[in-house]
Amino acid sequence: MEQYAIKGGAPLKGEVEIGGAKNAALAILAAAIMTDETVLIENMPDVRDTNVLIQAMKSVGAIIERVDRHTVKINGSQITELVIEDEFIKKIRASYYLIGALLGKYRHAEVPLPGGCNIGIRAIDQHIKGFKALGADVRIVKGSIVAKAEKLRGTHIFMDKVSVGATINVMMAACMAEGQTIIENAAKEPHVVDLANFLNSMGANVKGAGTDVIRIRGVQKLHKSEYMIIPDQIEAGTFMMAAAATKGDITVKNVIPKHLESITAKLLEIGCRVEESDDAVRVIGVDKLQNTQVKTLPYPGFPTDMQPQMVVTLGLAGGTSIVSESIFENRFKYVDELTKMGAEIKVEGNTAIIDGVGKYTGANMISPDLRAGAALVIAALAAEGTSVLDDIHYIERGYEDFDLKLQGLGASIHKVGAGEDTKKYKFQAV
Repeated sequence: MEQYAIKGGAPLKGEVEIGGAKNAALAILAAAIMTDETVLIENMPDVRDTNVLIQAMKSVGAIIERVDRHTVKINGSQITELVIEDEFIKKIRASYYLIGALLGKYRHAEVPLPGGCNIGIRAIDQHIKGFKALGADVRIVKGSIVAKAEKLRGTHIFMDKVSVGATINVMMAACMAEGQTIIENAAKEPHVVDLANFLNSMGANVKGAGTDVIRIRGVQKLHKSEYMIIPDQIEAGTFMMAAAATKGDITVKNVIPKHLESITAKLLEIGCRVEESDDAVRVIGVDKLQNTQVKTLPYPGFPTDMQPQMVVTLGLAGGTSIVSESIFENRFKYVDELTKMGAEIKVEGNTAIIDGVGKYTGANMISPDLRAGAALVIAALAAEGTSVLDDIHYIERGYEDFDLKLQGLGASIHKVGAGEDTKKYKFQAV
């Protein structure tokens, strides 16, 4: 297993370019096989999750060509296998998007139960409810979701809770159902809107994405398209927090500032300066951060995927801050690692009570999941001394060239192989 060796204590400064949104890319990749014509997708992030999904799609007959690192051509006309058996698929949560895509196009799908990060129970009951409402028979058989339908019919679906995954999955299946489907209490996240725009570019009829009511008029077939994925709001937010935690000055480029409003609001609350332009956000850190309260909520609320980065930053703020996690029930596992660095955080249920400390100190840590891993990197960069972070494969699930982009901002971070002597790196404070 590879590790990051990190020397902290220097403010991060400069510009960083944000890649395509991982969560949008996974949904759009799955949806691309719903037409028999060739689809061109640009701004595709080159991360483990997208690469695993591409391999799974190839395993059922999809023809996928990498035009360059961030552009792929996909043709789903040769798909003959509707059973996903690829073991890799269990590594990513987004495996379940293939259910909606295959069910919509072929009326049959068998996909292993999803994997990904262990950040708590992420039930698929709303997905199943939606598929059944459309007329599918859905069963769990030997660890796989098996969905079949002679015919899919439009219907009225009220989601019992806001679910990004279920909204996306049902939207895909409903695109090729007979009649109109209305999804109420739908998720409003930017990647839900991006998928709707992509489906519409292929000839689907989806209206209302970005609101809590989505209306879908089914079509018989979809056609070719060329589409560019939106920038990744979570990658952008991670670098924004890195500026705050290290007292740095980072301009985050190729972003949609509207998608970052909840993150920007909290950075302003804790005392940072934030400057927005059409497609960039500049965050300037301050010597003394202020405490605040944060509660994660569905979009446009504060993203659960930014919660660990926020906690790391508030751990260096004056006074007591409170962060409440309302989306997942097991998302504070990284706190034990952070306390090794001197953080003073008490977790009670789904709430973290944070007493700010003046500084962190380097430590040996283990990354428990994707976003927490990125947050621990930020903590190490803000800390005095050196740190070693294990299990960085989680981080590579969703961040492309994370260490290289940080190096471009002046960070002393190196990827090292398992067993490699991290002491050989002669770290220099920038």
